[in-house]
Amino acid sequence: MEEILKQFPNLTDNQIQQFEMLQNLYDDWNAKINVISRKDIDELYTRHVLHSLGIAKVLEFKPGSKIMDVGTGGGFPGIPLAILFPEVDFYLIDVIAKKIRVVNEVTSALGLKNVKAEQKRAELVNQEFDFIVSRAVTNMPDFVSWVNGKIRKISKHELQNGILYLKGGDLTEELKDYKKAEQFNLSDFFKDEFFETKKVVHLALKPLK
Repeated sequence: MEEILKQFPNLTDNQIQQFEMLQNLYDDWNAKINVISRKDIDELYTRHVLHSLGIAKVLEFKPGSKIMDVGTGGGFPGIPLAILFPEVDFYLIDVIAKKIRVVNEVTSALGLKNVKAEQKRAELVNQEFDFIVSRAVTNMPDFVSWVNGKIRKISKHELQNGILYLKGGDLTEELKDYKKAEQFNLSDFFKDEFFETKKVVHLALKPLK
């Protein structure tokens, strides 16, 4: 929590309270439904919350934006981003029902009004979004095939509409067919060694004609 307060000093009292609630909520739900590995639950704020908020260091979503989180798992990066951007609409999906149950319960406990979560495959979503976010659910070519055609035509952010993907390691081979993909090193923002190889990849996607 200290690092979150340092990195995001303009949080409201309500946002601070919501972030503080996350540990107890995930401790409780993880004991019932294992959505976070045992070793990671003790590092929740670094490995999940702050990692998710790395996207916010790359781009600040504007009010009224629509964001889809594909393969959200227990709600990452969607829930931390929804706390940070209360005027942005977030749609969180995962194919595993028990994970969406946890997301809905956590969302309700936090009082988040800007999150909708459903058990659904990305290919079956029939909506358009400013950005589609995710945390390393698959390789980039497969991910692009899942979300193609779901991007709004008009961009209103500094980065063009498309994918913001949390990935780690050497991505040279994976991104070789995406010459315009941009990589942002999270180690430029966060000093914990966990972030040494972590990146946000931005890939602009053109809407289908």
